[in-house]
Amino acid sequence: MTIFKHTQARDPKRYLWMLGLIAPACALLPSQLVARTGLEVFWWIGPVIVLVLIPLLDLAVGDDGSNPREEDYAALSNDRYYRWCTYLFLPIQFLGLLVAGYLWSGAALSPADKLGLAVTLGFVSGIGINAAHELGHRAEHLERWLAKIALAQSGYGHFFVEHNRGHHVRVATPEDPASARLGESLWEFLPRSVLGGFRSALSLERERLSRKGKRWFSRDNHLLQAWSMSVALFGTMIVVFGPVVIPFLALQAVIGAGLLETVNYIEHYGLLRPRRADGRYARCSPRDSWNSDRLVTNLFLFHLQRHSDHHANPGRRYQTLRSSEQAPQLPAGYASMIVLAAVPPLWRAVMDHRVLAHYGGDITLANTKPRGKRHHVPGLGARRSAMPGQLGLGRFGHRVSRRFS
Repeated sequence: MTIFKHTQARDPKRYLWMLGLIAPACALLPSQLVARTGLEVFWWIGPVIVLVLIPLLDLAVGDDGSNPREEDYAALSNDRYYRWCTYLFLPIQFLGLLVAGYLWSGAALSPADKLGLAVTLGFVSGIGINAAHELGHRAEHLERWLAKIALAQSGYGHFFVEHNRGHHVRVATPEDPASARLGESLWEFLPRSVLGGFRSALSLERERLSRKGKRWFSRDNHLLQAWSMSVALFGTMIVVFGPVVIPFLALQAVIGAGLLETVNYIEHYGLLRPRRADGRYARCSPRDSWNSDRLVTNLFLFHLQRHSDHHANPGRRYQTLRSSEQAPQLPAGYASMIVLAAVPPLWRAVMDHRVLAHYGGDITLANTKPRGKRHHVPGLGARRSAMPGQLGLGRFGHRVSRRFS
């Protein structure tokens, strides 16, 4: 069976990747759009674009359907144009933060307008973590430093350590705090993932430094490097604009981190890697991550939705990632799934039966809550398919399930 589909073009999306820079530009647009139209809704342009416009475009444009050819892999990987698409994200991101800090510290905006501006910057911050994600996987020294810089706005510097050395090792297992369990709501998942990821990063970096014979307070500590960048950035903002920007900085950072963790929730919900004969987990395959090939969201997120190939082959740069036929498929792009995840009954109506279908109806193959904390699944035994009504969702669940089939 052919796992990956092929196309004849080297990269038909080559010049569309610059659209990913619209995300950080969201921080620069509100004041100009409000001034020219008089519509204060534009202070909220971040969530409007991510949660409304992109899902509509995903629905209208549909799936990508193209994959890079194997013979083009080296040329695509070494083409520095693609790197500049991510490099340019950073100066636009931080220029937008400065402009927003200036606007927040002034007296012209109402409290509602300031809230909209902070939420917009929070969405930029969250998407900035995705840029850091792409850069942090690279072996090049420059790109790894740029990843830490991109994380400064969200104050989520430990992601650099935990994602690469924790999540990618434990993904789709109960030991991974960033892998959501079947029946676990987003609101249960968030504190578990945030706290678990933070503790894991501390442990991983402490172990690494110990192996190298270095102390915790060392200039080689990746966590201290990343966190010091946040301290420098936030400190500069406070010096320039005054303590009045502290609530703004805190709010946008929390929203950015929350957006990242919501995407984590979506990417591996209910999926579990099988164990080998020796008791260890099998190598991560495309079956262990939810995939989506919606073209518009993939352009905005540098192919993050081709998550199955990313975990199976983490060394691949975003432009070379492929959509796999083995991977379980989300019914919509990340932007739409974020909205569903925020409403647990909707999420479970759409996703629970897909998880079980992926495992042939055998719930014992899924990543479920620990014994004693599992959501009750009435009448469901091993190797039985679960429909929405069996998961306690009733006719409402059937309606939602059909809508996203």
